[in-house]
Amino acid sequence: MSQRHAQLQLWAQQIEQNYELSLQLISGDASFRKYYRAANCIWVDAPPTTEKNHEFITNSAALSVAGIPAPKVLHADLDNGFLCVSDLGDRSLLSYLTDDSVSDWYAKALQILPQLTRIQMALPVFDTDFMARENTIFPEWLLEKHLALTLSAEDKSVLSDTFALLTQNNLSQPQVVMHRDFHSRNLMITDQDALAVIDFQDMVLGPLTYDAVSLLKDCYCRWPDKVIALGVKQVWQLYREAGVLNDTISQEQFGQWLDLTGMQRHLKAAGIFARLHHRDGKSGYLNDIPRTLGYVRDVANRYPQLTAFSEWLQQRVLPAFAMETTA
Repeated sequence: MSQRHAQLQLWAQQIEQNYELSLQLISGDASFRKYYRAANCIWVDAPPTTEKNHEFITNSAALSVAGIPAPKVLHADLDNGFLCVSDLGDRSLLSYLTDDSVSDWYAKALQILPQLTRIQMALPVFDTDFMARENTIFPEWLLEKHLALTLSAEDKSVLSDTFALLTQNNLSQPQVVMHRDFHSRNLMITDQDALAVIDFQDMVLGPLTYDAVSLLKDCYCRWPDKVIALGVKQVWQLYREAGVLNDTISQEQFGQWLDLTGMQRHLKAAGIFARLHHRDGKSGYLNDIPRTLGYVRDVANRYPQLTAFSEWLQQRVLPAFAMETTA
């Protein structure tokens, strides 16, 4: 048992007034957090030097006020980075998705998004500077570190022009509260077969289509284009009905927003997966890079304004991978 595990267990025992209590490890995740179960609660080891525990507590309360199911914070030791939260069970949406069920589950998940936009709270803004920081991850960690590519002035120019286009696309949309990691691993099926959100400490104010594309073009699973197209139509209609999107924005325009927003997210995610391998020793995420770059490739091929990037991607990057566009 590690020192932090022992400290967390002692804290749990003191709260529960049960010194026989034993914490059972459930899992870690892409961050430095670890999760344990005991006494009908989830006990979280979230080191304060790396994890956003204050934000987790604040955002949990905001989600509750908005009527969105999410873990409730029952106890917290912020100095040590320990949390006790309500237990939503083990039914991750990802593990329940099939060809027959995915459209119904996605329709249910997309209904959460208009509720998110009604939240009123101060949050970081997903602005030009924020995106500029994210946009360094792909070239630094995937291209230079993982693929050992030396980027020429021409390479850097193509990337700079592409990121400028994607940034402008994100800024041109209505700016709303977004989860920022809204996908099937971060949605739990409750005992009532409702969906609850987890991993929401990174909420920001940002582009309307970000959460929708995070779900529909999931880095961890890929569904047929018809499933994605149906979801785009559904969320476009949901936002119009909620008054978030005015009648002048066509489904075609909304779909283009979503495609380009997804491209910015997927480039960042591909870089993060490489960083998790090289910096954090979490190599399983390397398997998700081909799928994630597959989304990037498909969008780049679809839009004339991305022709230069598409050609560069095909010639310089994709040959390093055996592209797999299905999970």
